[in-house]
Amino acid sequence: MDDGPGRERLRFSVLGPVRAWRGTTPLAAGSPQQRALLAALLLRGGRTATAPELVDALWGDEPPHAALAALRTYASRLRKALGADADALVSESGGYAIRPVDGRPLDLDHDHAEQYAAEAEKAKASGERGRARELLDEALALWDGEPLAGLAGPYAETQRTRLEEWRLSLTEARLELVLEAGCHADAVSDLTALTAAHPLRERLRELLMLALYRSGRQAEALAVYADTRRLLADELGVDPCASLSDLQQRILRADTDLDAPAVVTDGPDAPDQVAVRPQQLPATVADFTGREAFVTELSQQLATAEGSVMAVSALTGIGGVGKTTLAVHVAHAAREHFPDGQLYVDLQGAGHTPSEPEAVLGAFLRALGTPDSAIPDGLEERSALYRSTLAGRRVLALLDNARDAAQVRPLLPGAEGCAALITGRARLIDLAGAHLIDLDVMSPEEALTLFTRIVGVERVTSERQAAMAVVGACGFLPLAIRIAASRLASRRTWTVSTLASKLADERRRLDELRAGDLAVKATFELGYGQLEPHQARAFRLLGLADGPDISLAAAAALLDLDIESAEDQVESLVDASLLESAAPGRYRFHDLVRLYARACAERDEHPPTERAAALSRLLDFYLATAARMYALERPGDRLVDHMEPTRHPGLTFTDRATALSWLFSEAGCILACAQQSKDAGSLRRAVDLLLLTRDLAESGADALQYEQANAVLLASARESEDQHAEARIHTALTNVHTLAGRLDEAEEHAKSAMLLGLAAEDPFSSSYAPNDRGIIATTQQRYGDAEAYLTQALSAFRDDSNKQSEASALCNLSRVHLNTGRMDSAIRLAQEGIAIYRQLGAQRRLANGMYALGLAYTHASRLEEATDQLTQALAIFQDSRQRFWAAMTHFRLAEIYLADHRPTHAATSAEQALTALRGVGGEWWRANVLTLLGRTLNELGHTGRARACWQDALAIYERLGAPDTSEVQALISLATVA
Repeated sequence: MDDGPGRERLRFSVLGPVRAWRGTTPLAAGSPQQRALLAALLLRGGRTATAPELVDALWGDEPPHAALAALRTYASRLRKALGADADALVSESGGYAIRPVDGRPLDLDHDHAEQYAAEAEKAKASGERGRARELLDEALALWDGEPLAGLAGPYAETQRTRLEEWRLSLTEARLELVLEAGCHADAVSDLTALTAAHPLRERLRELLMLALYRSGRQAEALAVYADTRRLLADELGVDPCASLSDLQQRILRADTDLDAPAVVTDGPDAPDQVAVRPQQLPATVADFTGREAFVTELSQQLATAEGSVMAVSALTGIGGVGKTTLAVHVAHAAREHFPDGQLYVDLQGAGHTPSEPEAVLGAFLRALGTPDSAIPDGLEERSALYRSTLAGRRVLALLDNARDAAQVRPLLPGAEGCAALITGRARLIDLAGAHLIDLDVMSPEEALTLFTRIVGVERVTSERQAAMAVVGACGFLPLAIRIAASRLASRRTWTVSTLASKLADERRRLDELRAGDLAVKATFELGYGQLEPHQARAFRLLGLADGPDISLAAAAALLDLDIESAEDQVESLVDASLLESAAPGRYRFHDLVRLYARACAERDEHPPTERAAALSRLLDFYLATAARMYALERPGDRLVDHMEPTRHPGLTFTDRATALSWLFSEAGCILACAQQSKDAGSLRRAVDLLLLTRDLAESGADALQYEQANAVLLASARESEDQHAEARIHTALTNVHTLAGRLDEAEEHAKSAMLLGLAAEDPFSSSYAPNDRGIIATTQQRYGDAEAYLTQALSAFRDDSNKQSEASALCNLSRVHLNTGRMDSAIRLAQEGIAIYRQLGAQRRLANGMYALGLAYTHASRLEEATDQLTQALAIFQDSRQRFWAAMTHFRLAEIYLADHRPTHAATSAEQALTALRGVGGEWWRANVLTLLGRTLNELGHTGRARACWQDALAIYERLGAPDTSEVQALISLATVA
């Protein structure tokens, strides 16, 4: 590239061998050490490197005796090589730098790659994915083999690693765009080569899985996951990352969201910029942080004003979420697009005296050059003159803190090329043509960055965990974070932990979040003070519920309203930005707003008993709905006949699938409500709610919270000496510990449930407890005890006319007969149980009968029949989201395949069992699967991995104190010898 007659630009490359040119003529870059010096200077972006820094960069801890002299020699030779551009190598302050000469910028491939990458990010953010892909291709084309090839020294090694990592990141970004464009088949070969070259890079594996899946090669995609899982376990001792595991699960269920997305077309180029005038925008904050996606969205919307329309964007959110800060930042960034002025007004919409549009228009007209004598009286006349004045101009109006659409409408410019950016707490859904954006709180990373910028890096770095606790207590709300950080910044004797401990108390948290004239509570008070009485009541009562969110139906029960009336009230709170719409028909509070709502309930709710009544209605709703779900899932089970009565109705379901979806979608709310309902007046209903929803104990996502809720209610039952409630909680906890493989704890709870159930004359606990003890005894190979308990349970179930549980006891007895050599009776008992399940139409429980019969057929060497029963059971378990039993069925199928001399199938099933057991089942069951997997791998000749599986299983058994059975002895032998 030329810079004028007879003068060609210097060009350099570091994304390959370090080289230099003048125009197209190569320059002698010298020896490797001399080129290392050149690279170190080029990559500093014109900053001076001191001599000691350069010595360290070239030679590290062991420089030669004459290192400084050698450095000067290399510098001298570089100047000579640069010839007419020798002045580019600057010597100053005892060091060196490379800088442009005579204003002519240096031409460095690294800088071009950075520019292409940055432009690609912008193009992608604006939806120009095709352009982004082209820019990444340009960036990657600049690499010419290994960066800094052939150079030694610490600096070169570090930079080489960085540049290679950067190249891979750009490659991944490009391939993501290739997949988005629907070119998945083309991407497979590139990704195959890349994963071979970088086998531990999980993002490449993830992209390869996606490319294969979209190419119709699902089995290969899953094989990539299996290979990766094994490689990571062998090389690093870790599991695949969460995104890789999630992708595998989504591929297994053929998630339609994995289909290639539609390609977004590129946008138009921006027009030329011109100068600006009247500038009323407030100053932007120096520590503006994050919000990249919102900045991009608003900027793109404002850019549409450059066409033939007026652009209107309305930014809403709760008080303190940073609406004004974001709007001002975006408006400043967009000034160049509105050269004829930017208007600003605070409409005082959250206060008691919002600004009158007529007065605002008068101020705007004066700012636009209209003399006072020409400004008419009356709103309509002023609005008309305002629009006429803006005709042919390009002006941005920032209307901050609007109360409602009626206040805003007269202030909209109306002219083509103009734009209005509006902020407010009320959602302006009735403002025609407005682009509505709901501003959420910051991400944890953004929140911590803002906190750090105010407090200082040094204080935060040493107490990062406490800093995260602070921003978490602030609910990631920008105003709260700014207040907390400002308090800490002005108190040098406080540590971050001091502030974190002050904010840990929820009842004091809002009072602590005050600094000067800023206060979170005062911000919320403004919104609450504008509510109508019925809205204020809904706000207070909804804040009482502990769940992560609340459905419309549950809200209606809590408020004691019909669905239509409840929807009107909660939606009005959403429009006021005091409540968030988490999803269609679901609502949630910000954490700090919830605390404020509860404080209002304690202060303003009369009579105070209404708070308890509201929560009681909510508990009734969940209990009555769960009972209907349970009856559909377990027809013939008598628990629904033995539960506490409810005064308020719940939902009804037409089919099992809908009922089951309700259970898992409401899991967090159900468990929170049960745990919250620990007082004597609601304890028994809360206990029954946990029993009716005990399938949540099998869910990896909900198992821990389910166990915690039971623990809370158990303590409450003991404190109130309620034997009935305590017996039922012990029953639920028996199931929890059994699923987790904690059999000794399970036995203790089952024993307590049995004794307390008999004392309380509770037919549910006194019949379920011996059944549970029989299951535990079977697993622990105490077959005599197991048979006695199960016979007792069978009699109790029959006395209670509990047909479904009778079938369960028969299938459990089948296991005992099986393990004591009574094959014929084992098969007969399982078949009897299946017959009852079929008679009841208990499709889900039918799978448990098939599971028992499949085991009996396996031990009878009727492998084809066993496979058929277990395969049918597996489909039902998976459809019913019973992860634990799905895992156990995979495990049993693996046993069959191994017995049938099909080790590859056995290994696959065992791997699927391990995958399904993640988060459920506990270590005991994992050890069982690992033992079997070791056998299958050994059959396949993978003896190293087999030995590792056995050793892991043995370590688990030893840690759990497993009994010294023949199986454990055999395992010890296998792990030692293999």
